[in-house]
Amino acid sequence: MSKNIARLAVTAGLTAALSFGGVMAPVTMAFADDVATTTNSIKINKNNENGDVTYKAYQIFKADVVDGTDGSSKVVSNIDWASPKAKDAVLNYLSKVPNSGITLSSSAQAAAKYLTDHADGTGETTPIETDNLFNGLAKEVVKSVGQTGSSFTTDDVFKPQDGNGNALQGYYLFVTDESTLSTDQEVKKNTGTSPIFAVVGDALVTVTEKTSIPTVVKKVKNDDGSNWADKADSQMGQKVEYKLTGTVASNIATFDTYHYEFSDKLSDGLTADASSVIVKIGDTILSPNTTPGAKTGYDVSIDATNTLTVKFADLKTAAEQANAALDGSSNVVVTYTAMLDPTKATNVTVGGTGNDNAVKLIYSNNPMGEGTGESVPDTVRDYTYALKLIKQDADSDTTKIDNVEFTIQATDPDDVGSKDMYVGSEGTLVNEAYKFKTANGGKINVKGLDAGTYTVHEVEGSNPGYNTLDDFTFTIKPEGLNKDEGVALDEKTAVNTLKVTVQKPDSATMVTPSVDGGTVTLTVKNKKGSNLPLTGLNGVTFTWIAGGAVLCIGVAHLIRSRKQAEESEQE
Repeated sequence: MSKNIARLAVTAGLTAALSFGGVMAPVTMAFADDVATTTNSIKINKNNENGDVTYKAYQIFKADVVDGTDGSSKVVSNIDWASPKAKDAVLNYLSKVPNSGITLSSSAQAAAKYLTDHADGTGETTPIETDNLFNGLAKEVVKSVGQTGSSFTTDDVFKPQDGNGNALQGYYLFVTDESTLSTDQEVKKNTGTSPIFAVVGDALVTVTEKTSIPTVVKKVKNDDGSNWADKADSQMGQKVEYKLTGTVASNIATFDTYHYEFSDKLSDGLTADASSVIVKIGDTILSPNTTPGAKTGYDVSIDATNTLTVKFADLKTAAEQANAALDGSSNVVVTYTAMLDPTKATNVTVGGTGNDNAVKLIYSNNPMGEGTGESVPDTVRDYTYALKLIKQDADSDTTKIDNVEFTIQATDPDDVGSKDMYVGSEGTLVNEAYKFKTANGGKINVKGLDAGTYTVHEVEGSNPGYNTLDDFTFTIKPEGLNKDEGVALDEKTAVNTLKVTVQKPDSATMVTPSVDGGTVTLTVKNKKGSNLPLTGLNGVTFTWIAGGAVLCIGVAHLIRSRKQAEESEQE
């Protein structure tokens, strides 16, 4: 026979051998990692990235199988149909393939030869493409042929036998038992293998399932110019960048369609900007759907639970439309912006564990049918801080002063984006100075400050009877933003801690800082103003009396002078 008949038994990285008419054709078993004394059996090793699943076996051809003398080849002879249903499934499928030459009456050897001659696109490490001949064959067999034996796990050695205990050697299809692709994703996170075809007989054959679990990583970018990380801090209302990076199943080529969805749950104080979403595969930007639910792009939505969803009905079609290269090694990257929303201020967490966002992937997990799985979620956190300023008398800690006005200005020289802007009433940065007024016991409370340096200015004349404070600055510095979070919430690192320093321009300004969680407290003290000294009431009275006497003398002299002048003119 001119062609190596080993090409028949291949898909999802497997190579096997069949021979026709009793002709012995030794072949190298590229998938045979292990040959043992256990006869007529196969073991499917688990991909370490995948969850627990079981497998079903479907016998297509029966044959006599003998291992070659080199221990790594198989000799297959006396090929026949494994069952009438196997015959009908294979011939019904192949007879519809254009120019196959296979009819409903073709023999098992004719069908096997056709498969051998058209095994391109398969191999030990190559998952079958959607339109590959063997992918269609696998679906037809699963639909029409009954399962051989019981399902087995990656820990089991599958040894097919008839009712009398005789070995059932031959050519088999193995697929993931879809009933073990559980929808209970908190328990099982798994995905199905591409079809595996293999010759079972004589010695143990060990293969590895061809699949992988998609994963997703989320990062947030701090505004201090640092790289993408698991933590950032921001001002209320400030746009913060987020990035989601998802992988796909290594056997994505086998899927007819590939549902792919980022489900990103934001904490209640955050608001995402759906219009800011950008999706890329490599350097290629993908387009959103013009018609919701279409397969040519993706849909973006934000629901009542504050979950941002970026959903592809079929990632493969969307990538094709964008001319983006998509294979098992591709990453799908989503970027968008969100902010701590001042209209949701009561839901914004100050300090502590931050304002978390957790993303997970929902993806097609069964190349032989429908069904989706979910990835392990990944969490990042956006921190913000609060300021409490307390104004009190320097000589009495119990005397708090209300109705004093202050402005707070961002003056960190390294923060180009917000430098010289003012903190507004809701913690946002504004261009014009906003006047905070102490109340309810000399207090100012503002929520939503970013880390950095701020200058506090007491408005002149707003505190009658007291000297106006000199301007002073304070700095909020978090510790822990460069620490990565764990994948799960209960594995997170310790929460951020704050350090606060106050720069006092002179000794007359008395400011005492303290920190409680994510809240910075500044206790501001100043003294009452000084009156000019008085020399006594009698002295003051005498001064007024003396002044009055001098004034009276002056007036009398002026009247006398004018009268004398008038008398002189009359003479």
